[in-house]
Amino acid sequence: MVDHGKLHQLIGQMLSDLGGAASVPMVRIGDALGLYKMLHVEGPMTSHQLAAKVGASERYIREWAAHQAASNYLSYDADTGKFALPEEQAMVFAIEGSPVYMMGGFDLMAALMQNQDKVESAFRSGGGVAWGDQAGCMFCAVARFFRPGYDNNLIGSWLPALAGVVDKLERGANVADIGCGHGWSTALMAQAFPRSQFVGYDFHPASIDAARAHAAAHGVADNIRFEVGTAKDYAETDLDLVTFFDCLHDMGDPVGAAAHVRSSLKPEGCWMIVEPMAGDSLEKNLNPVSRLFYAASTMICVPTSLSQEVGTALGAQAGEAALRRAIAAGGFTSIRRATETPFNMILEARP
Repeated sequence: MVDHGKLHQLIGQMLSDLGGAASVPMVRIGDALGLYKMLHVEGPMTSHQLAAKVGASERYIREWAAHQAASNYLSYDADTGKFALPEEQAMVFAIEGSPVYMMGGFDLMAALMQNQDKVESAFRSGGGVAWGDQAGCMFCAVARFFRPGYDNNLIGSWLPALAGVVDKLERGANVADIGCGHGWSTALMAQAFPRSQFVGYDFHPASIDAARAHAAAHGVADNIRFEVGTAKDYAETDLDLVTFFDCLHDMGDPVGAAAHVRSSLKPEGCWMIVEPMAGDSLEKNLNPVSRLFYAASTMICVPTSLSQEVGTALGAQAGEAALRRAIAAGGFTSIRRATETPFNMILEARP
């Protein structure tokens, strides 16, 4: 017997989900044309005024703004016919330094959709999809998505949560940032600690090219460099600190990576592992954050791991217990959760 109350609730959820999916290209157009930032800087405007400011067709702007108002992304004043970007929405759509700036998330959703054919084929074969073979600029979207979290947490709370690490960095330490992607995390640390030396490694050459360009643009070239390499073959030794940002679960052989980190550290060195927040069982992860992470894991993380040797495929919702097992199997005896955010857990591992 159909429970019509439950059915109507599900239909309501589906309308919300489809509305969210339909919003992805709309938001990205707003970002690409500078519509959110223009409204944030100039204040309320009619569709004619906004179109004139950005040099776009008023008819398209009118329809776009109507969608944004219906989505609660913009506010609308019926008396003046003006659209506005409230401060709360500005933190999500316009202010790049905001801790809740989400534009990278919309880029990431678009990349997931573009990746469907490749991942669907992998479903049938059981194979993987290599990071550099993912559809679109997946690595660009991932870098933009994670950057606000690094900007707002790495220097102020994550590194200080590691015992004695900030003191070492201030005096001068040797640091390797593994799986650095476009190098935002590496550059932030290099800017904050000019007496320390930083090297970022990633196995994707195009990401290393982007990281070098970003470091030069931000004036941190003196104490930073970037190299192509994997978590199991980077050359640095005698390191004070090794960092992994949202990448251990993507690796084909996380135990092998842990063992290499162990061999590269000084006896008193530290490994910081930043991973997506997750419980240790599915029933603990039935929530909106895990919903997004499971989708990303299915479309990105698991295929990436399965394309590599061993192919452990921990997934983005592996949970702390599974991560601890991999870290311990690599030779680390002291592992603790140093701090956390709603989106990340930060683990500290020592030999």
